[in-house]
Amino acid sequence: MTELLTSAQMRAIEAAAIESGAASGMALMERAGRGVADAVSARWGQGGTAVVLCGPGNNGGDGFVLARLLRERGWRVRVHALGDGAGAAPEAAQARARWAEVGSIAPLAAVEDGFLGPQVLVVDALFGTGLQRPVAAAVWQMLARAQARGAALVAVDILSGICADSGRVRAEGGYLDRPADMTLTFESLKLGHVLDAGGCLAGPVQVLPIGIREELAALSQSSTLARLVEGPALDLAKGPGNKFTHGHLLVLSGGEGQGGAARLAARAGLRIGAGLVTLACPPGVLSENAARLDAVMLRPLKDGAVLAAMLEDPRITALCLGPGMGLDARASGLVATALESRRALVLDADALTLIAREPALMALLHRGCVLTPHGGEFARLFPRLEGRLRDVTTPGPAFSRYDAARAAAAQTGATVLLKGADTVIAAPTGRAVVHAALGPRAAPWLATAGAGDVLAGLIAGLLARGADPVAAAETAVWLHTECARAFGPGLIAEDLPEALPGVLRALQKTPAGAGA
Repeated sequence: MTELLTSAQMRAIEAAAIESGAASGMALMERAGRGVADAVSARWGQGGTAVVLCGPGNNGGDGFVLARLLRERGWRVRVHALGDGAGAAPEAAQARARWAEVGSIAPLAAVEDGFLGPQVLVVDALFGTGLQRPVAAAVWQMLARAQARGAALVAVDILSGICADSGRVRAEGGYLDRPADMTLTFESLKLGHVLDAGGCLAGPVQVLPIGIREELAALSQSSTLARLVEGPALDLAKGPGNKFTHGHLLVLSGGEGQGGAARLAARAGLRIGAGLVTLACPPGVLSENAARLDAVMLRPLKDGAVLAAMLEDPRITALCLGPGMGLDARASGLVATALESRRALVLDADALTLIAREPALMALLHRGCVLTPHGGEFARLFPRLEGRLRDVTTPGPAFSRYDAARAAAAQTGATVLLKGADTVIAAPTGRAVVHAALGPRAAPWLATAGAGDVLAGLIAGLLARGADPVAAAETAVWLHTECARAFGPGLIAEDLPEALPGVLRALQKTPAGAGA
C-alpha cells in the first residue's frame, strides 16, 4: 500500500537523510524544485507564463528554485513573495538569493488581475506541509482570484490553507470552491491529500521522488504509518468445501416495514461468498421477508433469549446487527446477546445508536466487532472526539478523521470504520488505513439510501468466511466503491450486490501483483 505521511514524519525522513549525509537540505530543495519544473513542463510545455507565489519557509524555497529553473527553460516568470525573507531557513534564503540574481521579487499584495488569465500558470508555494495555524484571508483569496480569472493552479506539496495532517481548511473567512489543477508532492502522499477538504481540493496529485526513499522505508519499519487502500486485502477466491466451510452469516432484522435494510445486508453477505445467510426477524414479519427472499434463509427471532439459543450452533460464524433493527427493548437485548456471544459482529445503524445510548453495551465491545458509523453516528458514539474534530482554534496540526478513528478503536477495543468519501478504518492496535473514493475513483452515486446497509453486509459476509476484521473492512469498502463505479449514474442500493459478480470476475483476470 501507498504510505500516507504526517508533516512531522516527512520532516523526520528529510532530517534522517541530512543527518546521514545522504543529502544536504539544499540538495533536497533543488531536487524538489527540479521535480516540479519537470512535471510542469511535461503538462504545460517548455514555455509559457508563470506567476510563482513564494512563502517565507522551505515551501517558498522550493518555489524560488522552480522559478529559476522555469526561467532557464524559456518561461516568462513573475515571483511574488510573502515577506522580505528575514528569518528564513538557510536553504530558503539561499534559493531566494539565487533567484534574485536573475529576476525580481514583488510583494504578494502586488499581484494584479492583469497578471492572471487562462494562459497563466499560478504556482502556490506559500506554506505547504509546514502550516501550523490558519492563513490570512489574503492568501487564499489570491488563489481564488487566480482560479476566477481562468489561470491554472498548481500546489507545491499541498494547497496553502490545507492542513497536511488532516486535510482540514485552515484559512480565515472561507476557502476555494474548486480543486487545484495539479498538486505536486514529494516522496509520499500526505494524509491531507486524501482526508476531508484536502482530498476534494488537491486535484490530481503526483508524487515526485527526491531521493529519500530509503529513509521512508526505515521509518515504515519502525512506525505504524497510515496507508492508502488500493485493492482487496483478501484473496476472495473460494476454495473447496461445502456451504458451511465458507461460513454462516446471521443478519438480524426489525419489525413490520423495517426489513429492507437487513435484506440488503443479507444479499450482500451472500454475494461476497458467505456459504449461508440467514435473516432472523420477528415472527410476525416472516411472510413479509419471505416474499422478497429466496437464497437467504429465514428464522423467527422473538428476543435475546431466542438469539442465545440460536448461537449455540457453532456453525454461525458472524452476525450483522443494526440495519432496520429498531431502537426498542427487543433490539437492545439482541445487541447485548450478540456482544456477549463474542462472535464476529458488524454493528451498524440502529445498533450504533443503541450503543451510544447505553454504556453497558459499549462496555461489551470486543476485538471481533466492526463498527461502521457515518459522521453523525460517530458524533453520538464519541462526543469528545467529535468535539476535537470541530476545534479550529488550537494551534498545531488539526485533529483529523484518521486521528479520531484510531482513538475510537483504542477506546472501544474494536475495529472502527468511519464512513465517507475518505473512509478511515482503524484497528485497536493503532494500525489504520484510508480508502479515498476521490478523483478517478470517486463514486458520488453511493450517496443513496441503503448503500451503507450493503457495506455492512459485505463486511459481515467476509467475517463469516473467517476474515480478520480490518482486512474484511478494507476489502469491503474497496469492493463497495468498485461496484458503484461499475454501475455508474442511476445507482440504487439494490444494484450494488448485483454489480459485485462483475467486479469479482475482473479481479480474477488481473495478473498477480498488478495494481488495483
